[in-house]
Amino acid sequence: MSPAVSVGAVEALPIGAQPSTDPDPESLAWVTALQASAPGRDEAIARLHELLLRAARFEVNRRRVTLPHLRGDDFDDLAMQSADDALVAVLAKLGTYRGESKFTTWVYKFALLEAAVKLRRRAWQARELPLEPQVWTLLPTGGPSPQASAERSELFGELQAAISTGLTPHQREVLVAIALNGVPIDVLAERLNTTRGALYKTLHDARQKLRAHLAGRGIRIGAEAKEEA
Repeated sequence: MSPAVSVGAVEALPIGAQPSTDPDPESLAWVTALQASAPGRDEAIARLHELLLRAARFEVNRRRVTLPHLRGDDFDDLAMQSADDALVAVLAKLGTYRGESKFTTWVYKFALLEAAVKLRRRAWQARELPLEPQVWTLLPTGGPSPQASAERSELFGELQAAISTGLTPHQREVLVAIALNGVPIDVLAERLNTTRGALYKTLHDARQKLRAHLAGRGIRIGAEAKEEA
């Protein structure tokens, strides 16, 4: 049961965070009770943590088949850590809630995201990230017809050459890990002690270089190829 408050207490929302739509009474009650100066805030925070823990447990249980080597206690710990971190995130971003969805729906997303990130990190925790150049030779070269096979072989040959000679070592690492081997970007960011944003920028720059290399060889891919056609 959420904290009670008058429906008309819109002024209780944080300054600068007026909702784009009128929040429902339950959502307004949550936001009001979680204000720093609200009486009974500790109780509201405890109830919020319980809600986030239920959401985190749901996500952990949904994904637990991807981590068969973990035990029940490990999943419980992951759910609790996810709920703890989600609680901190919700309280920090409380002023961004605009009433466009129910408050409980809004906070659930924090718990689901935290659980998903922690499970991905745990799945890769004991694994070595595939960053070695040998992985580049695993690019597929087969095709449905001799002509398509030849064209694809040429494309991948040019890509391997561009990756080998046209990218910086860091760009090669990021591209191989994320684009070729499916390493989650948050996992790679943690291993390389960097941020997701920095890795996205590196990946973008690497792809731009690859496109430029292929264009210099007269090869167009994706939207560029469609425009020429």
